[in-house]
Amino acid sequence: MSSGCRLLRQCLQRARPERAGVRAYSALQRRGFAHSVARAAAAAPPALDVTHDFEKRLKQLEQAGDLAGYYPPNPHKADRMTAQEVHEAFKDLQNDEARKDMTVTVFGTVSSRRSSGSKLVFIDLYDRGHTVQGLCNFGVLEPQGVEKSDFKRFQKLVRKGDIYAVTGYPTRTPSGELSIVATELPRSLAPSLHQLPEVVESPETLARQPHVDFLVHPSRAATQRVRSAIVSAMRRFFDQDGFMEVNTPLLTAGAAGAAARPFETKANEFPDDPLTLRIAPELFLKRLVIGTGERLYEIGTVFRNEGIDATHNPEFTICEFYEPYATLEALIQRTETLFSLLHSTVTQLALSNKVVREALTPTSTDFSAPFKRLEFIPTIESAINQRLPDLSAPTAFADLQALFKDLALTPPADATLPRLLDALAEQYIEPLCTAPTFITHHPEIMAPLAKSYTDPVSGQVVSRRVELFIAGREYVNAYEEENSPFAQRRKFEAQLAQRDVEARGLRTVDESYLEALEWGLPPTGGWGCGVDRIVMLFAGVQRVADVQPFGSLRNVVALGKGRPS
Repeated sequence: MSSGCRLLRQCLQRARPERAGVRAYSALQRRGFAHSVARAAAAAPPALDVTHDFEKRLKQLEQAGDLAGYYPPNPHKADRMTAQEVHEAFKDLQNDEARKDMTVTVFGTVSSRRSSGSKLVFIDLYDRGHTVQGLCNFGVLEPQGVEKSDFKRFQKLVRKGDIYAVTGYPTRTPSGELSIVATELPRSLAPSLHQLPEVVESPETLARQPHVDFLVHPSRAATQRVRSAIVSAMRRFFDQDGFMEVNTPLLTAGAAGAAARPFETKANEFPDDPLTLRIAPELFLKRLVIGTGERLYEIGTVFRNEGIDATHNPEFTICEFYEPYATLEALIQRTETLFSLLHSTVTQLALSNKVVREALTPTSTDFSAPFKRLEFIPTIESAINQRLPDLSAPTAFADLQALFKDLALTPPADATLPRLLDALAEQYIEPLCTAPTFITHHPEIMAPLAKSYTDPVSGQVVSRRVELFIAGREYVNAYEEENSPFAQRRKFEAQLAQRDVEARGLRTVDESYLEALEWGLPPTGGWGCGVDRIVMLFAGVQRVADVQPFGSLRNVVALGKGRPS
């Protein structure tokens, strides 16, 4: 087991009370730490810690003073500045210049610790993407009343991973390093009881101890900062154009709004009524459009009880907006504007934050409008050099199966008419979508919630729908919403007819939504995107687990199992 993952078990083996770890544990009990440590002990049987680093560290701290003293209350410091604020405030300091007329306090995690002789210690304090050096010189501290024994104790105890406060005056060293010259003995705010490794590669550690992954790999936090910037920019984009943010239920009485398998559960209050976690907020949001006539958006979590891979996780974040009277063209233009904004947002973040800049693999994608457009049916027909069968005919499924055979294509598992069409798009359209590309006007059967019409050129019934693909990956799905309760009922019934036997048992026609449409949904443009995929795009990472703070569902399940044996 890596040193960064060592746990408390060695000091919890009561059968050997002579061990130093047990004595340390007893001290913890006297100081009120028993509850949390005992819970940790119960999580799994003892494991061998061959280096005994945790025990050694605990004994070192106990011998140096009262353990509780290393965890003081949050200190109030009127002169406190963040590491970023220090760099901004004193960026004009020249080499070998000091501002002894000022006192500054910086809190942070020790990312590096170095000594020069017995009277000089350097500690780098890391705080939210920025680092400031603490220069601890006993020659400066002694006139302030610091005893040599206290300085030696600090010099011996401080190590990488500890959280410290440094108070002193700003200076820039002869080599150009912005530093805080300590005028008080640096104070421990929380020691690290485990030795931080240089890297964490163990899948078990990454799954069970995500905090260690963040501590060791600053790029993990940098990705989350990119995510935060993207979500904030999206909110500003909608807020500034008169949209209202809302929250819709996560627990629903029926999964609807997307083609996906739901998670099922029950509420004690309604034991006879099955519930599901929502697979999409779409139908709730459109009900609110009916009731308010407002432009609405929601950024929230949805759940789909399906597989896990590089771009899919059963729990993920979605953004949807609904704009009354917006046409398909308006949705396309809004999408182009938003993606250009997100690109500039992440670019500016990288310029202002060194850790983000170093962690990012910037996308080389050109987001200049207008994006390329490809019509679904004409693009496929051009690629296969023949016309598609009539997709509204009763024989459409059999006709498309025959086409797959003629083209020597393997049909998808559990083939339905929509899945066959999806497979054709994957084969003949998506590879053409390296640059940002809108795939437009899908066959009606592929978009049961969208308005549709008969295309005069192809003679096929197509939807007023658009998808945005970049580098062969889907990012946005948008369409003009079907607002006729009569047409919507027909499309729901056609959708159900396409499902496999097991899926049919999960869904029926949503009578509640059809009843809502009877009250009048204005012509509305609807739009949705997966936020996690957008973060992947702009952060330059390849796995959805890397943009979710606690990874995929596999990591979450592993985290809930407690400590490894």
